[in-house]
Amino acid sequence: MPHNSGNNTPLPSARKHGGGDHPEPNIALKSQRSKVKRLKDVEIGIPVVYGTIAFWLGKKASEFHSHKWTVYVRGATNEDLGVAVKRVVFQLHPSFNNPTRVVESPPFELSESGWGEFEIAITLVFHSDVCDKQLDLYHHLRLFPEEDSAAPQTTKKPVVIETYDEIVIAEPSEGFLARVINHPAVIVPRLPATLNLSPPDI
Repeated sequence: MPHNSGNNTPLPSARKHGGGDHPEPNIALKSQRSKVKRLKDVEIGIPVVYGTIAFWLGKKASEFHSHKWTVYVRGATNEDLGVAVKRVVFQLHPSFNNPTRVVESPPFELSESGWGEFEIAITLVFHSDVCDKQLDLYHHLRLFPEEDSAAPQTTKKPVVIETYDEIVIAEPSEGFLARVINHPAVIVPRLPATLNLSPPDI
């Protein structure tokens, strides 16, 4: 559940639904923008999936590049998150060249190769009319099948680990709501009948 830190300022948060060892983020992020008109008693949900897909490159692969993998953040049914997310920062293990990778536009993903498993920090930076704070998520890169799996490692079957979350924007700005009201990546609840939105700026 989203929560506030001492006042009624709108706060985005994340609701986690499965996967990972981290507790539910429930991050309360206070917006500093006082001039933006906010809509009281309205919440917007943005379902997202983040995770990794890893392929074993086979017995002939280099010892230090035994797997190719991709880390990603996307809409829960593959929608474009660019409507709310401005950029995504992936923090890789320090052994990688340039371990801080910034993806400025969808699809928010990057691919690498390596041999070891590690935790990837994923930072979502929102457009200014969504929120001026970031949301930090964490994902453990897994290259090998579960230990209790009877199936041997194969080049044909990837190891996929992903987590579903719902980013909740409480009291969204009028401009953001107008922009996303019919966007498939966003869940907009039933709005008050008295609410009149201006057309979005294009």
